[in-house]
Parts: sequence; structure tokens; C-alpha cells
Amino acid sequence: MDGGVPDPTARILAAPLRPHRLDVLVAGGGLLCGLLLWTLRLHGGPPQFGLPAWLTLVSLTAMSGAELLRRTAPLAALAVALPALALDICSGTLIATVLMFTDVVYAAVLYGPPVAARRIPLYCVLATFLATVVLAALWHDPQVVIFSIAIALGTIAPAWTGAIIRNHRDAAQAARLRAEQTALLAEMDRTQAVAGERARMARELHDLVAGHLSAIAIHATAAQTIDDPAATREALGVIRENSVQGLAEMRRLIGLLRKAKAGGDGDEPAATPTLDGLEALLDRARANGAASGLSFLLEAPRSLPKPVAPVELAAYRIVQESLTNALKHAAPGEVLVRLAQDGGGALTVTVRSPYDDRPGPRAPGSGAGLTGMRERIALLGGEFEAGPESADGTVWLVRAALPAPEEEAHR
Repeated sequence: MDGGVPDPTARILAAPLRPHRLDVLVAGGGLLCGLLLWTLRLHGGPPQFGLPAWLTLVSLTAMSGAELLRRTAPLAALAVALPALALDICSGTLIATVLMFTDVVYAAVLYGPPVAARRIPLYCVLATFLATVVLAALWHDPQVVIFSIAIALGTIAPAWTGAIIRNHRDAAQAARLRAEQTALLAEMDRTQAVAGERARMARELHDLVAGHLSAIAIHATAAQTIDDPAATREALGVIRENSVQGLAEMRRLIGLLRKAKAGGDGDEPAATPTLDGLEALLDRARANGAASGLSFLLEAPRSLPKPVAPVELAAYRIVQESLTNALKHAAPGEVLVRLAQDGGGALTVTVRSPYDDRPGPRAPGSGAGLTGMRERIALLGGEFEAGPESADGTVWLVRAALPAPEEEAHR
């Protein structure tokens, strides 16, 4: 009336729950069968307490109404069915009304709340026992056993049948939920594995290519700015050497990604770099950094124990990335690489390089180098720090502490 938008929640609450179409068929079929039985005068017995026989039609109609509520409001249906059954028994008993009552009991257990589903079967057993005791006390006749069996068939049997079916349904639903959870966890694990593998590949690709491309960029700039044929030839030689080495590293990485099988044809990927290759790594850095006034020195004990492969690879990559950063950012001076191992077996990698406020790097970078180093150390449970070491900011320090137990295979 006021032009506002009606609340859908209020509309749902205001609208009555519609009975299920199968419940409508059951209620209609039971009502028609009951009317047919009443028309043919097929009653279960004479009316009691002087009640008229037409009251069975009242109980039949009430029981049919209860059947309409067997799914949408099972407890309300049971509350209507109990007095309807009592009235039917006292007014002549129609078998259709009794059968619909058993279905209401069954539906109350199957569709009702969990508490009712647990208690209704027990109440049926108790009611059957009390009815048997009362009948046996008031009516000393063997037919009491038949009546007791009939009461049990109308109460206990449908109640426990509903309980069994409900347990199977709940078990099936729980199994489906567990299957869905398992599938979800598997998908999450797969996603995390893919993300982790992508990050590992990104770190490897950056560490393999960044150093060579930085050297190429630095010497290409030098070749463009220095008007000296000898210096230009030297720069071009360094560019070619780094191009060949970078191409070889890329081929090795591609071979690893394709999982090429080792064979005798010489096409298998190269071995993973180790700490034994640090001297060669520093030789390349000396060749690349000579034009920038950089010198490189390695300090490492002669009897350094062999670390496990992941730690050794991480230490190599830390040194490689630190040398690449020094080529791009360090001021002229000495870059010191030091390896040490304490009594607990932790391998420490330290790289110190001269640092000043340059107007810009010698070669552009993506800023992913420090991130990759931190990720490598974090995956191994080590410690990493990078930043100015001295108070005046003239020394840049990269330090990584890695757990490095000796490999038992070398003992």
C-alpha cells in the first residue's frame, strides 16, 4: 500500500507449508478407502460406550488430515492422529484409519526432529507393554495376546522401521559429507602443491637468469657509452659468455621440468649446482664486475662438511643472488663471501658488499630476489636477514643460517 518492497522473509513465514504431493495422494487414498469400507459396513467391531458409528468418519477425516502433515509437521500430525485413533477404536474401528495411523508414527520418526526420533520408538514399546498389562488384568482371555500383537504391529513396528531407515539415511548423508570434505581437502592440497611448485619454479628461473641478464645489461650499457674498440670487444665477449651460460642454464631447467631420463646420449640435464661450484661462480662475477670496480673474495673452510642437497642448493642460490645484486647495486670495492659452520651443524652464508646511494642500479631488476631468498630459507626452517650492516650504511649484509646435518650416505 505504501509502495515499498514486500519482505520475502515475512511472506515465507506468513505462507503455510504446503503438503508434499505424495502425502496428498496417501491422505486422499486413505480417505477414499475408509469411505468405501464404511459404506460396505466393514467395521472392525461394534461401537463402544454408546457412541454413534458415524464418528468413525470423523476420525477417518482427522487421520487423513494428519497424513497431509506427515512430512511438513510430523509431530503435529502425530498429535492429531492419537485422539483420532482413540475415537476410531471407540466408534467401530476402520482398518483404513488404523493403517494411516501406523504411517503417521513411521513418518514422525523418519521426518521428525532427532529427539523425537529417539524417543518415539521407546514410547511405543512402553505403551504396548502397559496396554498388554491392562488388558491382561481386565480381560482374562487368550485373545489378549492377539490384541497385544496388533498393538505392537501398529506402534512398535512402524516406529522402529522409521528409526532404521532414518539411521541408514543419516549414515549415507554423513558418508556423502565425508566424501565431499575429502574431495575438498584433496583439491586444496592440489592447489597448494601447484602454488608451491610454481613458486619454486619462479625462484629457480629468477636465480638462473637474473645474474646472466644483469651482466649482459651492464656490459651492453658499457659498450654503448665507452668509445673504445678494445673495451667494446671485451664487453661483447662478456655478453656472449653470459648469453651462452644463461642458455645452458635454461636448457637444464627445461630438461628438469620435462623429467628427461638420464641416458648415454648426453642430452640429460646437468647436475644440481653445489657449493663446489662457488669458485666458478665468483670467477664469472669477477669477469662481470671488473668494469664496475668490483672484486670478489671467497672465504670458506677447507674441511666444510657436506650438507644435505636442499641446504646446499639453497646456499648456492643465496650466494648467486647476492652476487647478482652486488653487480647491480654495489659501489666499487670488495665483495666478501664467507661460509661457516658452527658446532651444531648450522651452515651460515654471509655476503658483504660495499654500498652507497647510487642514483640507480646498473641493470634493472624485478625486486623478487630478496623475496626468493627469504622463501628458500623459510622452507628449510633457517634464518635470513638482509640490509645495511654499518651505521653509516656503507656495507650491505646478506646473512642466511641454514640447518645442515651431514649426509649419512657420505660416511
